[in-house]
Amino acid sequence: MNFVSTSEAPAAGGHYSQAVVANGFVFVAGQLPIRPGGGIPEGVEAQTRQALGNVAAILKAAGSGLDKIVSATIYVSDIAHWPEVNRVYAEVLGAHKPARTVAVSPQLHFGALIEAQIVALAPAA
Repeated sequence: MNFVSTSEAPAAGGHYSQAVVANGFVFVAGQLPIRPGGGIPEGVEAQTRQALGNVAAILKAAGSGLDKIVSATIYVSDIAHWPEVNRVYAEVLGAHKPARTVAVSPQLHFGALIEAQIVALAPAA
């Protein structure tokens, strides 16, 4: 098991790691749209881009990437945000279409509108 940490994404805010590499997979902890230096951008589009940017940075630190995602769980604070989140998600991931779950969680931490939890393939050893 390998614990992943990068300054290119916000530091873990509790007793957890940004990601853990185990058994051929990278398990990325839920990423809120927090900038690495702090603060959350305004609006659901900017927040979606930031959360996925955090995921990308963590996956890169683990030797993986967005094209290696096998499963995504996306939490939105309101289902009304879903069309915009889905549009940005599709733009960022391009032709890659991992399995995905969308869940409404009306009270995301710090008033965030989105959170992304990811499982990706780890690099071959």
